[in-house]
Formats: sequence, structure tokens, C-alpha cells
Amino acid sequence: MKTRTQSVLHGALLALAALLFAGCASTRLSPAEEQAAAGKTYVVTGASSGIGRGVAQRLGAMRANVVLAARRTGLLEQVAGEVRRAGGMALVQTVDVSRPEDMRRLADAAVSRFGKIDVWINDAGVGAIGPFEQIPLVDHARLIDVNLKGVIYGSHFAIARFKQQGYGTLVNVGSVESEVPLAYQASYSASKAGVLSLGRALNEELRLAGMQAIKVSTVMPFATDTPFFDHVANYSGGQPQMLGLDPPEKAVDAVIAASLRPREEVPVGWKGSLSVFGHRWTPDISEYSSASAYHRLQMEKAGPAPATSGNLHQPMQQGQGVDGGWRERMRADRKAQEAK
Repeated sequence: MKTRTQSVLHGALLALAALLFAGCASTRLSPAEEQAAAGKTYVVTGASSGIGRGVAQRLGAMRANVVLAARRTGLLEQVAGEVRRAGGMALVQTVDVSRPEDMRRLADAAVSRFGKIDVWINDAGVGAIGPFEQIPLVDHARLIDVNLKGVIYGSHFAIARFKQQGYGTLVNVGSVESEVPLAYQASYSASKAGVLSLGRALNEELRLAGMQAIKVSTVMPFATDTPFFDHVANYSGGQPQMLGLDPPEKAVDAVIAASLRPREEVPVGWKGSLSVFGHRWTPDISEYSSASAYHRLQMEKAGPAPATSGNLHQPMQQGQGVDGGWRERMRADRKAQEAK
């Protein structure tokens, strides 16, 4: 007969296996699912680089209608060209997601051009790293304006449209930090926790309203190699660092899969799934170990870097692709530090 401890351990292992499988299998699409995206209208914020740009490119290849939103108009026009050459249709909208009037205009433009919104993807996001009290309050506030309030605004207009139509899927891009808060990224962690909680609450409201055809999915990538690290506000004193960056394709695939086969919460890949499970099972150990490892990497070992507000208040020209090339840069930086 199993002891209580054995039963609990067995249950935990089963839960871990299920979560790891879900995180790895959720991105696999059948040919029929990929074909189902053709002709659907997607709104994608943060579409000028990183995960958003990768999602837009993939949707173009799937012959979807893609409404591209970000602050960098010239880059959006480039992405629109990629979408059209791949077989999709594109509409460019210059938007600051922290401005509700911009988000209303975005929703209206999508409906005016394509007559509907099938999927709304809130991907735009910014970051700030460093000791909490050394990051200026104006930067903390701006991060919340974009990462949380921007998602609230987008979700507000998306859900209102979906209720008019009777269907639709909202995909909010959170982070593993939605579940596992990280030292020196306090406001970012708080904003992403808010995104996760928002999705959970919205799903309950939709259930209570009997609107089963409207879905809300929160995708939680692990740290990902995108231009995020080119754009991040940095008051840590060191070059941005992170171990085990995932390639952007993992997060792109997860977002696309969530748009076609929505699940309430989608940790991305085995590292994301393991991080989420570990925190739910042993939260104090998870937070302690993550903070200690990041402190050594970012605060003690990183090469020097000047303070910067990054792209928080103004868009930057650098960092335009899907892949940021940071895995190689971070490896080279660590080797240089070790050689000293």
C-alpha cells in the first residue's frame, strides 16, 4: 500500500509529466488547423519585431488577414510586405498600446477593412532590469502602462467585438514571470502576473455569460532570444544576461497554436513548463533559486553597461528582427568575463 508521501509524490510526477507534455505538444498543428487560419483576421500588437513579427510572418504564410500594430511605422510596412509576399493580406496601424484611443482606432480599422476580428493577440511589451529603487518611477509607470494597461485596453476592445460577433479568441502574451517573479525585474514580473490574472478572470466571466465560443488564452514564454534585450531599460550596471534563452520560434509556434486551439494557460516548452510546475509545487524554493542565479549572472558577472531607459518612452531603431542574436552575444560576453 502506498504511503501518503508516495501518493503525493506520484501525483506530483504525473502532474509534471502532463504539464511538460502540454508545454511541448501544444505548438503542433495539423495541416487542417493551419489551413483553418486562411481568411481569418488577426490583430497583432508588437508586430514590428520579436515574437510579434514572427507571428505575423507565420500568419502571412497561412494566408490570414493580419492587422499589424506597433510604434515603428516603417518596420510595420516591411512586415506587411512579408505578409503579402507569403500569401496573406496586411493592414498597418501605428499604435501606442498605452493609449486607449489608439487601441479603439486599431479595433475600428480592423473591422472596417476586414469586417471582423477572429483573433486578437496582445504581444507588445517592454522591460526594465535593475534594483527596484534604482529604476526611476517614471520607468516603472511606463512599463505598467504598456505591459498591463495596454493588454487591458486591447482585451477590452477585443472582447466587446467578440461579444457582438458571438465568437473570437483573445491571446495575451504573458511570461514565465507571470507565475515565477524574478528579482531585479519586479515591475515586469508584476505586469505579467497581472496579464495572467486578467485572463483567468475573463474566462470566468465568459463562462458565467454562457459564451463558450469566446476564448482567452495566456501564453507564457520562457526567456526568449528576441530584440527584447536590445530594447530593455537597464539600471543593473551590467550588460543584459539570461541563461538558457529559447529560440523565438518556440514562442511564435505557441502563440499561433493558442490562436487556433486555445487553452487557458500555455507555458512554452519544457523549460517554461518546468518553471511553472516548480513554482506551484515549491514556490519559495523556486523564487529563491531563480533570484540567486539571476543575481550572480546579472549583478555580479555581467560586463559593465551604462544606465538606459531603452525603448520605454521612445521607439528604437535597433532590434528589428525576430531573433535578437542574444544567445551568441551573451555566450561571448561570459567568455570574455571568464578570461579576465
